[in-house]
Amino acid sequence: MGTVTLTESKTLINYQTEGGLAWIEMNDPPANTYTYEMMRQFDEAILRARMDDSVHVLILRGAGEKFFSAGANIKMLSSVTPEFKYYFCLHANETLNRLEQTPKLVIAALNGHTVGGGLEIALAADVRLARQDAGKIGLPEVALGVLPGTGGTQRLSRLIGKSRAIELMATGRTFSFEEAEEIGLVNQVFDRDGFFEQVTEYAKQFLPPRKAALAVGRIKRAVQSGLEMSFGEGLSLERELQQQLFRSEDAREGLAAYVEKRTANFKAK
Repeated sequence: MGTVTLTESKTLINYQTEGGLAWIEMNDPPANTYTYEMMRQFDEAILRARMDDSVHVLILRGAGEKFFSAGANIKMLSSVTPEFKYYFCLHANETLNRLEQTPKLVIAALNGHTVGGGLEIALAADVRLARQDAGKIGLPEVALGVLPGTGGTQRLSRLIGKSRAIELMATGRTFSFEEAEEIGLVNQVFDRDGFFEQVTEYAKQFLPPRKAALAVGRIKRAVQSGLEMSFGEGLSLERELQQQLFRSEDAREGLAAYVEKRTANFKAK
């Protein structure tokens, strides 16, 4: 496993790749709160993974045992001008939009408390896997007199429904990962012991040769982009992406393997 230092300044994002997986770790324990510099390094890591043809799945995690992320660094925000706060939120939104639109599966491995902006990061992922009894989850920004301003109001309502999302954000309540799984905010809760090993095994099911990674990426794009379009426009996008896949080696291999009654050997090409 190779570690890449993204900048010469303090390393706030650890980036590692191995076997088709890219691990992006927020590295400012214990709470892994993010600053402008961390978000800039996060953006670099997303771009690196997106442009690396050997990477098919991105996994987000927090350093240490207690937090995935507690969100934006409040001490930093309290010391800057309103104009910089706005710019900071704009930059963070652009980074999370890039993560959400990356045509590769993104998994958020919630290894600890996931609150505020930390949950907003996780909401930009495609799948959220949580560690049993590892912490709380929620968007408590209302207690600070603000709203979840890094896409939280939009992504949470699209994920769990308008009424429930408003209630959770207006109360600012935090709750267990198990409850989050019940309402569809978390996909699965894994055992506390060996959590990252379980996340790795889960992620491997989306890698070639077992899975056509190009098709997984196009499925993601069809859903993420299509939901922002009219139904007819979404169908047009679906047809366009399907036509791209029909030209791929993986589609030819998958169809041939079905006819020949054998297991397909996908190459993400």
